[in-house]
Amino acid sequence: MNPPRVTIDNSSSADATVIQVESVNKPGILLEVVQVLTDLNLVITKAYISSDGRWFMDVFNVKQRNGNKVRDEGVISYIKKVLESDAFYVPSLESSVGLKSSLDYTSIELAGADRPGLLSEVCAVLADLSCNVVSAEIWTHNARAAAVVNVTDDMTGCAIEDPDRLLTIKNRLCNVFKGNNDLKTAKMTLSPPGSMHRERRLHQIMFADRDYEKVEHEDVTGLKAEVSVLDCVEKDYTVITMRCKDRPKLLFDTVCTITDMQYVVYHGVVHTGKMEAYQEYYIRHVDGIRISSEAERKRVMKCLEAAIERRTSEALELELCAEDQVGLLSEITRIFRENSLCIKRAEISTENGRAKDTFYVTNTTGDGPVDPRTIDSIRKQIGKHTALDARWNLSPQKPTREETTMSYLFGHFFKFPIG
Repeated sequence: MNPPRVTIDNSSSADATVIQVESVNKPGILLEVVQVLTDLNLVITKAYISSDGRWFMDVFNVKQRNGNKVRDEGVISYIKKVLESDAFYVPSLESSVGLKSSLDYTSIELAGADRPGLLSEVCAVLADLSCNVVSAEIWTHNARAAAVVNVTDDMTGCAIEDPDRLLTIKNRLCNVFKGNNDLKTAKMTLSPPGSMHRERRLHQIMFADRDYEKVEHEDVTGLKAEVSVLDCVEKDYTVITMRCKDRPKLLFDTVCTITDMQYVVYHGVVHTGKMEAYQEYYIRHVDGIRISSEAERKRVMKCLEAAIERRTSEALELELCAEDQVGLLSEITRIFRENSLCIKRAEISTENGRAKDTFYVTNTTGDGPVDPRTIDSIRKQIGKHTALDARWNLSPQKPTREETTMSYLFGHFFKFPIG
């Protein structure tokens, strides 16, 4: 009776495309919208969220990665088509970690203790078992590792569905993680086929692996995320505020974590400046109750800090382009390992017979820059037919007081009566 309505405006803002979404409120709708915009590689610079009662209305200011407005009619049409459809589905937290088959590939989900060379060992096992990696994403955080790896049979190019072969893959990969002497058992169980969003699954896997539990250490950079969880008694909300370095997909990461921890955002504001991002959310648990215990307050803070940190690292970004071939990823990660590089994060993809892989690497100690001579050596080893570009993914200096003033103003936005 009341289908969603999406308005996309390129005239009201001088430097951004304004997207307004109005809909009957439903669980998870904020994450659905943010996920669509994030998957299109759009940068959300501002957001105003209101979903109290039965109606949901959000306004997002977005840009392309190059800083331009969204003017491509195909992209605009896609956004409206997807967000105005009631059929859009974001998978829930209920699916377990393990192996899943789709028509095109088998998805392998891994979690366990991180160590130098772990990805290389995983890739070597998959290559030995005649599995071709068609896409993958690997995250590491707080000495834990999680991966979603999509593979096909290297002979047929199709998903691997034979139960005995899947069991062999599972056992071999479990042996790799057992080599870690990990007190936590590596998580790999068989799961039925189902839909999933890869990056959301990685958050879920690491959350289930409790990567947010850590020994506190001194923040030598001064760029640690600032997360607070406070009571707004007069309006019966819990208020979450976050200040941290801005980066792509930050809003998705925090909203995803809030949603999967079973909280609902009723009101919120997001603002990004030149140096940092500020987020403020008024939340309750799905049962309508605000956070009432100190233990849960601290847990939410730790989980949001982890969500921000999982994709934040001062590392050398290596982008590799090459003709795709069976065993390519195994060979590349072996070369990295033999040159004492530690992979902190990786995104693997193939399209039209070409592999495009991005690795975020440090030295094995993780506390110093990678020697440029190491990169030159790797280029020689991988051959002239493989392009390898390198650039540092460094944090900026901590913002000055003047640069953060706008964030503090937004921090008081909802202190006044709403509507």
